Amino acid sequence: MLVVYDSKTGNVQRFVNKLKLPDNKLLKINQVLKVQEPYILITYTTGIAQVPRTTLDFLQSNHDFLKGVISSGNRNWGQYFASSADQISNMYEVPILHKFEMSGSEEDVRIVIERMDDILHETLRVK
Repeated sequence: MLVVYDSKTGNVQRFVNKLKLPDNKLLKINQVLKVQEPYILITYTTGIAQVPRTTLDFLQSNHDFLKGVISSGNRNWGQYFASSADQISNMYEVPILHKFEMSGSEEDVRIVIERMDDILHETLRVK
């Protein structure tokens, strides 16, 4: 499954590197990126519970193939921890696959790989 990600401080970048996906299955958000196949989004939460502007801009023209969202955050924010996932899930009616702190743990990696496999199999069943 394709993974599209947005990273500012490097936490999300470090997390996606732990997934050990082939380079052709991993895309970093940029201003011209267009995605025409099912994908999972991994992003971060910025400010006080805000979705990054770069992520919002990307989703505006690339939400059709979005199958699920994952977000990083800091648990010090309490109820706002990784709230980008909540907001994107609500905006685009996709499941929250996971939330992880900072650059994630090995357990977070295991959970994300398992949930990505579930989404991939569901996508294949629909076709």
